Amino acid sequence: MINLRNVEKVYPLKGGVFYALRNINLAIREGEFVSIMGPSGSGKSTLLHILGLHDSAWGGEYQLLDQAVDKLDKKKRFELQKKHIGFVFQSYHLLDDLTVYENLEIPLSYRDMPKKERESVVCDVLDRFGIVGKKDLYPNQLSGGQQQLVGVARALIASPSLLLADEPTGNLHSDQGREIMRLFKKLNEEGTTIIQVTHSEENASYGSRTVRLADGVIISQ
Repeated sequence: MINLRNVEKVYPLKGGVFYALRNINLAIREGEFVSIMGPSGSGKSTLLHILGLHDSAWGGEYQLLDQAVDKLDKKKRFELQKKHIGFVFQSYHLLDDLTVYENLEIPLSYRDMPKKERESVVCDVLDRFGIVGKKDLYPNQLSGGQQQLVGVARALIASPSLLLADEPTGNLHSDQGREIMRLFKKLNEEGTTIIQVTHSEENASYGSRTVRLADGVIISQ
């Protein structure tokens, strides 16, 4: 599903260049559940944002679902992202001027789904995540944990073939966090490929493989 070859992310500095990522070679098969771990500043989130097609300023080769991402223009990358990738952000990234319901509906609008069907899917997800009572609230009316739950629900609502998660349980109570990880495990068993960045060995244990980074380099996988 994913193949990275010699991927690098470089920041020019006055004294030279800083490598956020260097010589990243990584293959991830369809149906894997991979955890990316490493100390702060090791390049974990940078790598995840490249995989999620949020960052285009990098070098090297990236193949996703048999498409050469490094050769696609901005529009084609956006289409690939919206069709196949769900992303759970560490800092929520909910749209402040939209209600919970409207935030959840957005990914479905990219799939040309009829309005009645969208309503049904959103209602199912609101129920699944226990946030029916929050559907008409705006993000600034929610706690951090509630916003994170909505963020996870939004990432999953369109049944992406690839789910990327940046510290998905960071703002949740431990019970809520385990519930999310069990949900990820179930989705993975049903065929969703998952890549998560985590500091938690417990969260990593839900996956099938751990990739460890240090100073922008893969040290084990």
